[in-house]
Amino acid sequence: MKRRLLTGNAAAAWGARLADVDYIPAFPITPQTEIIETIAGWTDSGEMDASMVTMESEHSMITAAGTAAATGVRVFTATSSQGLLYAMEMLYTVAGWRAPFVLVNVSRALAAPVTLEPDHNDVLAARDSGFLQLHCSTCQEVLDGVLLAYRIAEDSRVRLPMIVNLDGFYLSFTREPVEVPTAKEAKAFLPPFDSKGMSFRASSPISQAVAVLGGGPYSYFRYETHLAALNALTVFDEAAEDFSKIFGRSYGSVESYRTEDAKYLFVMMGSFATKAREAVDRLRDEGWPIGLLRPRLVRPFPAEAIARLASGKEAVAVIDQNLSLGKGGVLFTEVSSVLYGQPGAPVMLSFIGGLGGRDISPEEFFEIAGVAKHAAKEGKAPPPRLLYTEDELKEVRKLQMIANVERGELEDEDE
Repeated sequence: MKRRLLTGNAAAAWGARLADVDYIPAFPITPQTEIIETIAGWTDSGEMDASMVTMESEHSMITAAGTAAATGVRVFTATSSQGLLYAMEMLYTVAGWRAPFVLVNVSRALAAPVTLEPDHNDVLAARDSGFLQLHCSTCQEVLDGVLLAYRIAEDSRVRLPMIVNLDGFYLSFTREPVEVPTAKEAKAFLPPFDSKGMSFRASSPISQAVAVLGGGPYSYFRYETHLAALNALTVFDEAAEDFSKIFGRSYGSVESYRTEDAKYLFVMMGSFATKAREAVDRLRDEGWPIGLLRPRLVRPFPAEAIARLASGKEAVAVIDQNLSLGKGGVLFTEVSSVLYGQPGAPVMLSFIGGLGGRDISPEEFFEIAGVAKHAAKEGKAPPPRLLYTEDELKEVRKLQMIANVERGELEDEDE
């Protein structure tokens, strides 16, 4: 094992290299492009023995990935933001094929308006597609997450494609020290894809089509896929135990930080959760009994683990880096559904922050903790809240005024 200084994108590329993938259908999009560039360099130089093909779109890319995986080939690909949406039709299709492969998504906020910075609306739009989801907060987790994802996706109890998600810019282009396993170590954890039971074989040709089925058979196959996704909870725990034995790094489906004696919890996912982790340390220094829960798995959702870790807490503040328009935070809804009706359930608070890459300051974490403490005392949660400062609002109002003035001047000139 060797320590290297890697970006999140480079860590994802190393994960694919160490997984000894066979086929990489690709299409570049910011901020994912570095992954594809890195792998292209390795395949061109012969450092990586794989076939890489640049497709004409993300839709074609996912189609190619699914068809290759259905033959027992180990497949890797990557996308981001609008690219994931462009591929959305095929996400549902290849998951229905039970074609296991790994898709890295480098989260970027969706249009319109347009930004290149991250939030989680892109990846959460895919949460009902049948793709499993693993969310990373550090570059080390990105590399490790790719290896774990193959173990889970290819397991005969699961056989579903999996998204490994990292935040664009904040993680994709941030360099951190990463322990890179040797090829031998990686192979000890991730043996070649055992494709026994896969439908297609060159040695024994068959034909297979997507049939038009009635509601009864359709319900059966959809529910079977749902059960396979739930199996991934057990498979993840088994894979994580093996990973810890080989590499010495432990991963749970939910990261629990300083929660044992906590009365209040932050709940976040992705790289911004590292900001919450630092805020927990600072608040602890001030005497606050607070901790952090960070779901790594989002599909399947680790409901039992979250319920256990949140048990006995007074208030839980969920900070969503997404916005389901007309409803609110997606993670808040998911966590609330787990804790609803539980005896002594904590007061649930919803905060929306980090949209379009907007930073969340230490002061805002302190304020959230204060609101959580007050809500616990009152036994009632305040309405959901967007994290936004008065200065930010003034700046937007200023830009609006400038635009209105310029538009007015143009109208005067036309007259």
